Amino acid sequence: MRSESAALRQSFPEGEVPPTRPREERLRALASETFDVLIIGGGVTGAGAARDAVLRGLKVALVEREDFASGTSSRSSRLIHGGLRYLEHGHLGLVFESSIERQRLLKLAPHLVHPLAFVWPVYAGARVPRWKLNAGLMLYDALSLFRNVKGYQRLNARQVHDAEPGLRMEELKGGARYYDAATDDARLTLANALGAAEAGAVVLNHASVQQLTVDDGRATGAVVVDHLSGRELSVRARCVVNATGPWSDEIRRLDSRDGNVHAVRGSKGVHLAVPRERLGNRDALTLLSPRDGRVMFILPADGFTIIGTTETSTRAHPAEVRASEEDVAYLLASANAFFPEARLTRGDVVSAWAGIRPLSASGYHGNTDAGSASREHHIDVSPTGVLAISGGKLTTYRVMARDVVDAVERQLHQPRRKSPTESLPLPGGDIPSMDLELAAAREGVGDAATALHLVRAYGNRWRQVWRLTRELPSLARPLAEGLPYRAAEAVWGVTHEFVHSLSDLLIRRLKVAFETRDQGRAAARVAAEAMAPHLGWDAQETERQLALYADDASRIFGIDSAPA
Repeated sequence: MRSESAALRQSFPEGEVPPTRPREERLRALASETFDVLIIGGGVTGAGAARDAVLRGLKVALVEREDFASGTSSRSSRLIHGGLRYLEHGHLGLVFESSIERQRLLKLAPHLVHPLAFVWPVYAGARVPRWKLNAGLMLYDALSLFRNVKGYQRLNARQVHDAEPGLRMEELKGGARYYDAATDDARLTLANALGAAEAGAVVLNHASVQQLTVDDGRATGAVVVDHLSGRELSVRARCVVNATGPWSDEIRRLDSRDGNVHAVRGSKGVHLAVPRERLGNRDALTLLSPRDGRVMFILPADGFTIIGTTETSTRAHPAEVRASEEDVAYLLASANAFFPEARLTRGDVVSAWAGIRPLSASGYHGNTDAGSASREHHIDVSPTGVLAISGGKLTTYRVMARDVVDAVERQLHQPRRKSPTESLPLPGGDIPSMDLELAAAREGVGDAATALHLVRAYGNRWRQVWRLTRELPSLARPLAEGLPYRAAEAVWGVTHEFVHSLSDLLIRRLKVAFETRDQGRAAARVAAEAMAPHLGWDAQETERQLALYADDASRIFGIDSAPA
């Protein structure tokens, strides 16, 4: 078992990405070293902050209670966008910042972030008429300093119909085409965690903070429990950051005398995946739901279409939040109103999921409407010096991470250093030409869909992943019929991407659970067969892991009969 993993590690030529540090070695480092900063939370902001901090020369530890991106960061609309709809609420600064970050990520992570064309149709009596849409898009392009992929285009009714033939023609007045970008949210988070680890940070998932350590009134670390072994250890740090998103109030309560903390308000967003051919959309669409006038999206995702999102205030626990039948009915009815020939029904839904946007409570300003609450981020400091960040959005994660590390440097009385993440590609992202990279992958792999997936997921590291199939041909086996995911990725996940469970692999490293009607339960057995030798699972443990995966799939993708 150990020799097989060792042989695989030794098979990589010098200069290529080595396997991640053994978990036991990372646990020893956490228990024995003193860090400049301990970051709690492995979502995109926490992982981004860890990468930024270690690249500035700080000694960094990052702990995540479940898995990287296991919360909000794997349940988004998968968009890197300027936030066109935020113009309506006057959030010009956020739109400007988001537009700049969109352009930056297109360059620094071209494998994970790619351009996406949107059509916005306008119908008679719409809340946003054509003149207002055109004015907004003109401002949208201006706020990106006219550096978007392409400028917006006005479309008449015929042009809208030519672009999206499935759209309802009745009362269609025209519309526009504009551009944003799509991403794989979970892998974007992972890339930051990997970048942090490869730069020297001690990074650990499946390890939770049980209590904060306070000496002379200042937070000096935390007691952490490793969930895989049950081991408890004390982590010492000169500064502590709470980047746990919708869980951040729980960490604040560890630092509060009365425990009455409500700094974050949750906004629930639900998405559905349906087969692409059922709706027939060619590109992405921005729509105003006929139910309530909310902005919603129809988004292409390979062979699927994502319909989303709802936005409602919720008190649901972040670990338990999921879609309700009411949410599903709302999204299906909204989509059917624009694509009447689709006649989507509940049976068309391949998967449904929900995430909680951790909005700063101060961003509501007394307004109970989650949709109009500000997405600006906010950093506060507790009486013991714990830095907590709340609010923000996926697109601006790098700015949020930068601002957190700026605050860390101030607290450590160190001079502020420029964030290297402004210009340093994310792991796998040093790609001079995506077209040439894709062409090389198609030639090397022999299957266009698999080649596209490998480059999009791993960037210029795809060759190392695919090499595993040459060393062990059985690893070329698909994890799920009709999808481009291969068993080699299960092995790579264990050796190079901090995968410790089937959920880590099938829900977050890959999108198997989102793209299969059984939420990856059949694929789990194929994956377990590849993973078991490298994680030390015997037959009994493999069955236990399969049962745990089934529970996770039900928890995340189950649909409640009543709204939450």
